[in-house]
Amino acid sequence: MGEADSDPQLVHTLAITAACKFKHHSLSPSYQRHAFTSWVKDNICKKECCFFERDAREDVCKCGYSKSEHTDEAIKPDDFTGETWNRYSHIQEVPTDAFGDISFGGLGQKTGKYARVSTDTSTDILYHLLTDHWKLSPPNLLISVTGGAKNFFMKAHLKNLFHRGLIKVAQTTGAWIITGGTHTGVMKHVGQAVQDYALSHSMQGKIVAIGVATWGVIHNRGTLVHSEGCFPAHYLMDQMGQGHLSCLDNNHTHFLLVDDGTHGHYGVEIELRSRLEKCISGKRLGIKDSGMTIPVVCVVLNGGPGTLDTIYNAMLNGTPCVIFEGSGRTADVIALVSGLPMIQVTIALIQQLMKRFFGQEFENFSDQKIIEWTKKIQDIIRMPHLLTIFRMNDDNRGDVDVAILQALLKASRASTSTDCWKRQLELAIAWNRVDIANTEIFTEESQWKSSDLHWAMFLALVSNKPQFVSLLLENGVSLRDFLEDEETLCELYKQMPNCFFLRKLSKRVHSACRRRRKVFGIRARGRSGQGEKISLTHVSDEVHHLLGKFTQPLYPPSTMTSHFDMSMDDSSMSPCKSQGGSQCQLREDHMEGQRDAGRDLFLWAVLQNNKELAEIAWEQCKDCISAALAASQILKKMAVEGSNADEAQDMQELSSHYEKHAIGVFSECHNSDEERARKLLVRMSGFWGRTTCLRLALEADNKNFIAHSGVQALLTQIWCGELSVDNSVWRVLICMVFFPLIYTGFLVFRRDEILQREAEKHEEQKSVESVTGSTLRTNRHALSKRLKSLTCWSRLVYLYNSPQVKFYSNILFYFAFLLLFAVVLMIDFQTTPSSGELVLYVWLLSLVCEEVRQMFHDPDGFGFHKKANMYISDLWNILDVLSIFLFIVGLVFRLTTKLFYAGKIFLCIDFVVFCLRLMAIFTISRTLGPKIIIVKRMMMDLFFFMFLLSIWVVAYGVATQGILIHNEDRLDWIIRGVVYEPYLIIFGNVPRNIDNAEFDVDSCSINGTDPLKPKCPILNDSQTPAFPGWLTIIMLCVYLLFANILLLNLLIAIFNFTFQEVQDNTDRIWKFQRYELIKEYHSRPAAPPPFIILSHIYLFIRSVVLRRPPNTYKGFKKDLGHIEDEELLSWEALMKDRYLLSTQQEQSQSMERRILDTAQKVTTITDLLEREEETVSAAIMKRLVQLEEQVNQSTKALQWIMDSLKSQGFSVKETQSPTSAPADETPDYLSKTSATEGGIHVNSRQFHYPNTKVTRFPVPEEKVPWKVSFSLYSPNYYAQDSDDHVDGSEPEALDNYRNPGGRTGMRGRGVLKCLGPNRNLDLVLTRWRDSERSVLEYLTVWDETQGILMLPGGPVDSADHLPVNLKRTMEKKLYEAINAKLSEGKKVFEGYVDDFRNTDNAWVETTVINIHLATTAQVTVDINNMVRSSHGTLQWMEVSSKARLSSNQRNSLQLVAALHNRKL
Repeated sequence: MGEADSDPQLVHTLAITAACKFKHHSLSPSYQRHAFTSWVKDNICKKECCFFERDAREDVCKCGYSKSEHTDEAIKPDDFTGETWNRYSHIQEVPTDAFGDISFGGLGQKTGKYARVSTDTSTDILYHLLTDHWKLSPPNLLISVTGGAKNFFMKAHLKNLFHRGLIKVAQTTGAWIITGGTHTGVMKHVGQAVQDYALSHSMQGKIVAIGVATWGVIHNRGTLVHSEGCFPAHYLMDQMGQGHLSCLDNNHTHFLLVDDGTHGHYGVEIELRSRLEKCISGKRLGIKDSGMTIPVVCVVLNGGPGTLDTIYNAMLNGTPCVIFEGSGRTADVIALVSGLPMIQVTIALIQQLMKRFFGQEFENFSDQKIIEWTKKIQDIIRMPHLLTIFRMNDDNRGDVDVAILQALLKASRASTSTDCWKRQLELAIAWNRVDIANTEIFTEESQWKSSDLHWAMFLALVSNKPQFVSLLLENGVSLRDFLEDEETLCELYKQMPNCFFLRKLSKRVHSACRRRRKVFGIRARGRSGQGEKISLTHVSDEVHHLLGKFTQPLYPPSTMTSHFDMSMDDSSMSPCKSQGGSQCQLREDHMEGQRDAGRDLFLWAVLQNNKELAEIAWEQCKDCISAALAASQILKKMAVEGSNADEAQDMQELSSHYEKHAIGVFSECHNSDEERARKLLVRMSGFWGRTTCLRLALEADNKNFIAHSGVQALLTQIWCGELSVDNSVWRVLICMVFFPLIYTGFLVFRRDEILQREAEKHEEQKSVESVTGSTLRTNRHALSKRLKSLTCWSRLVYLYNSPQVKFYSNILFYFAFLLLFAVVLMIDFQTTPSSGELVLYVWLLSLVCEEVRQMFHDPDGFGFHKKANMYISDLWNILDVLSIFLFIVGLVFRLTTKLFYAGKIFLCIDFVVFCLRLMAIFTISRTLGPKIIIVKRMMMDLFFFMFLLSIWVVAYGVATQGILIHNEDRLDWIIRGVVYEPYLIIFGNVPRNIDNAEFDVDSCSINGTDPLKPKCPILNDSQTPAFPGWLTIIMLCVYLLFANILLLNLLIAIFNFTFQEVQDNTDRIWKFQRYELIKEYHSRPAAPPPFIILSHIYLFIRSVVLRRPPNTYKGFKKDLGHIEDEELLSWEALMKDRYLLSTQQEQSQSMERRILDTAQKVTTITDLLEREEETVSAAIMKRLVQLEEQVNQSTKALQWIMDSLKSQGFSVKETQSPTSAPADETPDYLSKTSATEGGIHVNSRQFHYPNTKVTRFPVPEEKVPWKVSFSLYSPNYYAQDSDDHVDGSEPEALDNYRNPGGRTGMRGRGVLKCLGPNRNLDLVLTRWRDSERSVLEYLTVWDETQGILMLPGGPVDSADHLPVNLKRTMEKKLYEAINAKLSEGKKVFEGYVDDFRNTDNAWVETTVINIHLATTAQVTVDINNMVRSSHGTLQWMEVSSKARLSSNQRNSLQLVAALHNRKL
């Protein structure tokens, strides 16, 4: 792979990291503003007049600006007699002086961006301004709103629909809205819609409304001018004083103010706006790797003649238009005629509708303009795929946004491209409109393959469109097929959005690459990040860190640690090549066997903290409980390691969400089958690192899951071992001492319970068989063969190996240990250790060995570091270590003569610690266990309280000691006076030495010489205390008030609060901590201390000397067989579906959901009532219109009768009715005879003649035939060359050549070769693709000038020879061979063709000949060789509906297909 090809595969996270670093060192706002100002001055200009010439008004130039608004250089002397003013030479471009931020003030302080730009400004610069400097995200859709520029009335319901629909489509699709930008007409309505959205949605997703207005008509524009830009400019909307000018709309967000150097001229912005829209529509859609451009839609409300031109030009450019019926004027005219047959859209009808909807404006319209508009309206309704009429009365529920998006899809659907459906789906994904895709794309008729939608699934995942992911899964996308290739999953990780996991993964990839370079001695390349790619190995390592070391990697590592086949030049470093194909194949087989596509996608979504996508993927997971618990662990670990508090909070919430999912599914499982549910807890999951649900829940600290009754039932079963859980504690204790009772049935074993249940079932079956007489037998002996009754030895072993029995025996012996310890300390503590004391030493040695065994016993594979952390974090283990340490210190001191008594003191203190350790026995108790948790929490509260209390104690103690005693130098008595005595005062021991009345000089030492007495206070001459008694008493009272009353009651209140807070959770916490105790005694040797040391010796010999693997304990982990595992997962999936169904039902029946449904129904009813009210009035108006039309038709019929009577000789004296048809109107019978199904040479009447700036005279449909009188017909003359035989001033000569199809609006020969018919030959060469004749193909030629495929052909003088221009495409030999076969071909068509080049006096007549070639013919072989060597100039194409040809050639191909019994 080349360097250029490897670039897309680089780790994009490095760029993200660099961007994040740059963000932290971002430039200051003042510097950014200065840079923006410099860029604007360098790239954007305005226009100004450089020559002042007075207009009719004094001191006003012909440009419209006053004299004072011109520069000094532009003002010439009064006697200047030079040139006259010309807009092309006297208006020049200078750097713009109006740009920056605009503030409208008023309520809400609305702000926006603006810039004054020249009409000649490059649209690329404007797009750069919008996206790079104004920080607008590129749009997924461009909505161009046009229509009435003057204020017009809109019905309330239509206005609401327009506001709501426009904003909804802009919000959901990320569209830009472009309008005229002023506070009037349709622009004002758009601004109000944006305002309504802003008020209801605060700052959630700002709507982009760009106003492109004319600078010269903006009122109060002077406030926007400043040479260095305005930040902000305070703009005042003064509608009362604006006159003929217009104010900017305060609800638009961005303004481009187009300047042509004139003042007071409207419409200056139209040309630049059109170019800008075309530029934006040429940009690539925001979706990565998408080949589509930004779609554009034109929305029309109301409007005048200019709006009609806008619609016409937009549709000629392929832009779909949505016209709102009921908005008035042009929109209503088009809406009313859109559904009529073309034959009924006449000049008279358009004239009638114009008069009806334009009112007084109609008086200013000329007949020629009405003819032109009629022609344009006919062309508009002839393009139904680009025209959408929004009618309130339609059954579309008033969804304007749906109508707009459907218009775009309809335009895309009309394309003959083979990937039309792909473009539609890509648009729907870009807009995030799953409703449109569901109704317009994924219909019942469509059939989809999973592979056809893989690109869409990838696009929806990368674009974070969860609703589309669900829709694609519903429509046949298989996740297994989608993620079958590892590269797809790797690509998903490469395109993961910026998140915490991606940053960690980037660091891991970068560090791994550095290690590889260091190992292989490769120098780092100059380009940072070259060769660094994300692989599943990196993902697996990072996930392994998040899940825990006790799990195996989810994606097995490569056979070689390096990944240098990605970008290194030496191909020998490829892992598969260096290690052999067998190892690579083994890895692939392992991956295929362990991978679950649902798991992979779920993990990808969870790692980026994406709740919606994760929820969808979780529903596709096979092992859903393990997946939910693993997600909870991963999210909690990332929340702890992350530095973003908000992101961590979201992770914690999502972690709790999946813990609830795990609990919900497990509850369904436990309620259905308890035995299977327990298997799910201890089953080793191959999809999640060979760990269990129980271990994942414990690692994630999921207390709610562990506290579930099903999990507790499993723990209880493990706690009891092979004993029945129904055995009473006293029975177990008795059997521990008198074990022969286990053979009498005094103690029940689980095996006995199982056999008893099977026996009962067998008896029930026998009774059923005896009653029914059935001979059907089941395999009732299968279980009895597997489970046999316990032997005597087995019962004894199971009794003493039960964790419950181990615990009770350890407790009993621990009491014995404490008793022996107390006896030694109080009675038998001699200089030489006695036998009892020696036993105590051995006993302690066994305890030390057990603690060492617990430290190194690691059945879950945590690793020593994690195991040591877990050991130290347990309070009871800390007490164990402390007690052993104190015992060892006391023992060392005790064995020395000098420190003998100190050693006894240490041992006595150690006895206290051993007694405190005794509290651990209560953790198993359901009653006392939770209370220990409360005590722990209260001890924490007490610690902080003592810190607060010590402040008062020390403050009072030091003050009192300083007042009473003078210069006490004995440290022990200082501590007693400062700490001990104030502390005792709290408990009521009031001192006597602070009160003169109770002072006794004999109770103290005057000089402090007596070590057993405190020093006396300062005495006066009469040997009485000199301190002020009243002060010490007040200090005592204040101290007691705060310490004894306030602080102690505060402590009680804190304890009460802690109790209330913890009480509800203590049971849950106790159930969670109960697991560790059960697991400890499950793996603990059966013998209690001190006999346990024998087990330790056995374990040491087994593991160290014999080097045998440690025993495995299957109580907490079971490896099921493949078939049993699949059955269990299938059952779990069924329970998951039940859980999801019940969850959906609960949500639908919740109070919040009911309130939303009720509100929606009320809104719907309100809309229906409003629509019904307007429908009634509209129906009345419609009936009046129909009545008027019927009267007109009756008048016409009477006029026709009168004309018939006149023709038969009857004399009529009455004059013609004024309502009769004009002389130029087409009679109905003539219209019927002249109309054809596809219209009358439509292409020949296009306004713009091809490849020229010449326009045709408008010819409506009814005026095409020459028979019809058309007095206003005045076509232009055009001939491309000047060597015509007929001069344009000789109409008599031109009339000798008349187009047989009728008028075209153009005289002369145009671009054709000669007047009259211009003959053309189209050759259709066909062949069968294979011998079975299943596919018919035809030969096409690539036309470089038009950029399309065409049938081979060209102009000819006679149809007996091929066109000469084909010699350039085909070699001479092939040309002559086909020319020789021309006479063998079948003439498919010959005659007039509706061509764009046709005029009134010159037209094209085409002959279509089909030559069918045999597959083995030499000509076919030569053509095939030519096709292969032509590089796409010649192509064989399949005859199908997907043929991309011009309309005329497509009709010819359809005739050829019919000859060969094929349908196009």
